[in-house]
Amino acid sequence: MVQYTLPKGSKPKKGKTWDGPKGANGKKPKRTKEFRVYRYDPEAGGNPRIDTYEVDLSSCGPMVLDALIKIKNEIDPTLTFRRSCREGVCGSCAMNIAGTNTLACTKSITDISGPVKVYPLPHMSVVKDLVPDLTNFYAQYASIGPFLQTKTPEPEVEWKQSPEDRAKLDGLYECILCACCSTSCPSYWWNSDRYLGPAALLQAYRWIIDSRDEMTGERLDFLEDPFRLYRCHTIMNCASTCPKGLNPARAIGEIKQLLVKRGV
Repeated sequence: MVQYTLPKGSKPKKGKTWDGPKGANGKKPKRTKEFRVYRYDPEAGGNPRIDTYEVDLSSCGPMVLDALIKIKNEIDPTLTFRRSCREGVCGSCAMNIAGTNTLACTKSITDISGPVKVYPLPHMSVVKDLVPDLTNFYAQYASIGPFLQTKTPEPEVEWKQSPEDRAKLDGLYECILCACCSTSCPSYWWNSDRYLGPAALLQAYRWIIDSRDEMTGERLDFLEDPFRLYRCHTIMNCASTCPKGLNPARAIGEIKQLLVKRGV
């Protein structure tokens, strides 16, 4: 059987175990939770490590992001991660928690049994600790032209759309570009230089079916490529992990059908 090993210098090692919280009586609080957090600084060199923190849940918010903020504020200020809205809207705090890509701000600590394992989104270069490099991800998003494109003169007031046509965008426009879906896709892991991935393709379909957009042919021409689109094998990881409950695989399937119908 084939065995795969991580390249030398990339396998995480055991890191520092930080002293747990103590109450006024010097004893450990009753409600504590262990967090095992991925730490890596490319500029410092050396292997990544897994640091262990004990968090007092009685003085912490209910979400994993609350615990990470508490760790940074009260235990280890060197811990690095992204965050912004704390409402599941911006996608900044996307990371791998307990083995699943999700948003730290919407993942409840009580949903996780045992130690909480927190890693950056998988198969992406790490800027530092829990911060992945999303440069390629955003470049792929930009490549699909994520904006209304028309050929007819712009109306004086607005581009109108029927309620029925507007309803076709439901389940597509809600994407927050957190990258949870793309980084859960094996095809994207191995072909991220050419395969656009679930998030970008979901957004591409959002504009293809927008009744106001007049560049459908050009958009389909761009996607009709063995790698940009057809690396998707519909294993549904993207739909399983999306924190907004969207289904990128279905959108990709719809694009494939449009291409087939166009070629008939």
